[in-house]
Amino acid sequence: MPGSQEKELLNQAIDFAINDSWEASHKIVQDLHSAKAYWIHAVLHKIEGDEFNSRYWYERAQQSFEVYNDPKQELTFIQNNL
Repeated sequence: MPGSQEKELLNQAIDFAINDSWEASHKIVQDLHSAKAYWIHAVLHKIEGDEFNSRYWYERAQQSFEVYNDPKQELTFIQNNL
């Protein structure tokens, strides 16, 4: 479970991503080293259309690329489970 400061950053990254601020979100998660950050990072690359990179981050997060078709629903799920 992430610490409170990391949780705040993860929430901020998700809010940016949901509001189409991909770069701001990416800047946050690329500097965090936790399964949740890797998962958000994976979703960002899915949004970007970079399946190869996305699958890499899904593997690091121990999540599946195929579970969610809608990245915003997936981000909301992650946010609700921080």
